[in-house]
Amino acid sequence: MHTLSGRVGRAAAALAVAGLLAGCFQPLYGNRTLDGGPALNTALSGIDIAQIPAANGTPEARIAVELRNKLMFDLSGGNPSAPTHRLDIRMTSTRVSVIVDVETNRPDVENYGLTASYTLVDLQTGKPVVTDQTFARVSYDIPGQQQRFARQRALRDAEDRAAGVIAESIRNRLASYFVAGT
Repeated sequence: MHTLSGRVGRAAAALAVAGLLAGCFQPLYGNRTLDGGPALNTALSGIDIAQIPAANGTPEARIAVELRNKLMFDLSGGNPSAPTHRLDIRMTSTRVSVIVDVETNRPDVENYGLTASYTLVDLQTGKPVVTDQTFARVSYDIPGQQQRFARQRALRDAEDRAAGVIAESIRNRLASYFVAGT
């Protein structure tokens, strides 16, 4: 009998703690905040994404457009509201051969890396409120040494995957700023 009352007491204490903490929970993508402020979706749609600098006609220019388009869709669904913030992004890319065929000395597997430094600027004050950096590393196979178009397509797919990872990372960091202020 003594252990039964102890278990009931512990269960009651756990329920009480859970009830108290339930008031602290705020859904990240809810329609409104607990304090009645604007929803996260509204705050994110007020971000103007500046053109990402890259030399015209280079692979980086295509990746810059891909990254900007993914961010525009992720932040506002393609339907932005009046801008309250501006997002400035700078990016660099790398390619590294990971596995090289010993007979032909040609790469079989490569890693593609994309690094982005970004700053969120409050348009009212003109001051940066978030400055951060993120990166993505993705690998891709080169299917056969004679298939050069397959290699180019694999590289393009890797670039697109890396841009998607970068866009998701930036969106999550900005969501953290707008919800928690950090």
